[in-house]
Amino acid sequence: MQVLSVGDLHYDLRKLDWVLSRAADVDLLVVAGDLLDIGSALPLDSQIAVTLEYLERMARRTTVVVCSGNHDLDHRTDNGEKATAWLSEARDVGVVVDGDTIELHGWQVSACAWWEGPTTLQQVEDALDAVDRTTALPWMWVWHGPPDGPLAWTGSKTYGDPELPRLIEHHRPDVVLCGHVHEAPFASGGAWSDRVGNTWVFNAGRQIGPIPSHVELDLGARGATWWSFDATGSVSLDQAAAPTAAP
Repeated sequence: MQVLSVGDLHYDLRKLDWVLSRAADVDLLVVAGDLLDIGSALPLDSQIAVTLEYLERMARRTTVVVCSGNHDLDHRTDNGEKATAWLSEARDVGVVVDGDTIELHGWQVSACAWWEGPTTLQQVEDALDAVDRTTALPWMWVWHGPPDGPLAWTGSKTYGDPELPRLIEHHRPDVVLCGHVHEAPFASGGAWSDRVGNTWVFNAGRQIGPIPSHVELDLGARGATWWSFDATGSVSLDQAAAPTAAP
């Protein structure tokens, strides 16, 4: 299975156009959160409408799995937690979104919501617990915030998801595709790939320009490659450990 993983598009139409142009080339397109940009002068409602149109067009070309990120939050729940509701509309046009799991080419793939409180976190955990793992298929998660470590390192501070390592240890997914920390692959001490136990975790980072930095996985050949304007890298998923710093 050929997988293209991007994240942190932040309503950059040039990047969305590029992702759309590549969708038909892969078996699975992953967007690991932050499709919207809360810092934009364009209202979120307008961003959402356009982004949903892009997702629908992508889903006509390949299987698309999207998780929410912190820029995608659009409402508060009854208990006051910030959450994402608009992505559920993409489910109606065939996009796999927060809380969903599919089977594709011998893999299970789960989209996990961005959480900012115990209720949303519990919903994420409940969704993972509900996945039928008796199939023993390899498991991929799409999860916006990377775990603490090189994938969450900005060069001066780490912004790792505090719960992800615990959930990885408990469920032992094979691959986790993340985003959120733009600088990690480019910062000294950062990286685009890492291992947490036996789980491979990837964060493509974010770069300025029309093409997003991205990770491509060839799961049949058991390899992953990273591309950016500044550097590239590759790893074998069968090697003992990932690089601990950016190329």
